[in-house]
Amino acid sequence: MKLTRILTGQILVLTAFALSSCQFGAPKGAMLVSQNVATEADSATAVDASVLDSLCVVVTPDSLPSVLLQRVGYTVSYNPAMRIPNWVAWHLTPQRLEGAASRKGHPFQADEDIPAPRVDTYDYMRSGYDRGHMCPAADNKWDAEAMRESFLFTNICPQNHNLNAGDWNEMEMQCRAWAKTWDGIYIVCGPLLYRRQHKRIGEHKVVVPEAFFKVVLCLKGTPKAIGFIYKNEKGNRPKGDYVNTIDEVERLTGFDFFSALPDSLENKIEATANLDDWY
Repeated sequence: MKLTRILTGQILVLTAFALSSCQFGAPKGAMLVSQNVATEADSATAVDASVLDSLCVVVTPDSLPSVLLQRVGYTVSYNPAMRIPNWVAWHLTPQRLEGAASRKGHPFQADEDIPAPRVDTYDYMRSGYDRGHMCPAADNKWDAEAMRESFLFTNICPQNHNLNAGDWNEMEMQCRAWAKTWDGIYIVCGPLLYRRQHKRIGEHKVVVPEAFFKVVLCLKGTPKAIGFIYKNEKGNRPKGDYVNTIDEVERLTGFDFFSALPDSLENKIEATANLDDWY
């Protein structure tokens, strides 16, 4: 389904980009710095091993408020003006889907690594919206600290309950299945804001996104990538209805995903989106 059947309204196109990188294993709460990426490989499908840890690189508009924080299991660009993340990125492997860490007993909590004011659970009470994970708790069973950090409000957005428990949850489960099938995938997701005036909830005026995006990259076999757009509302549709090219998601968000890839490969896989290629 074309995006025009999923989203309506004006899209604010952001320009002027600044580079930030995702480096798993950096100290908790560390600010991230830009890094150089590999030059284009001779082969359209070759990816130098030195760039693998940089495939969560997201080029973000420098006009967009952002606090970049490295977590055990993901990296987040948090927007202190909107009180929600700009994007959250992580590398999901079969090994990260195993472990004893449970979401039971982990409360949602304010993130002490960002300056006040900080979103807390009271902002969501009686709001009519779920506390929707961007990086899911179930992707962090491999590590107790990773699990705890998935409940920080810098990883959370107000989300329609039907979406959170329904189609969005189904896509999260699908990504876990793909991670097992393809021996790991790279994921970036976050909110889409396309209205001039946004609904807000709670004392801290947390912005309610109009929609959400998710982009996925796989390098196993023939490299491929795919994007999805979900309106933040009730619905029950097949996954194919939400499919978009990453080029289209980039146009709507102003972000540049997976820029560490060789240019020829990035341009090729981001211009097409075929759900059948993933099964």
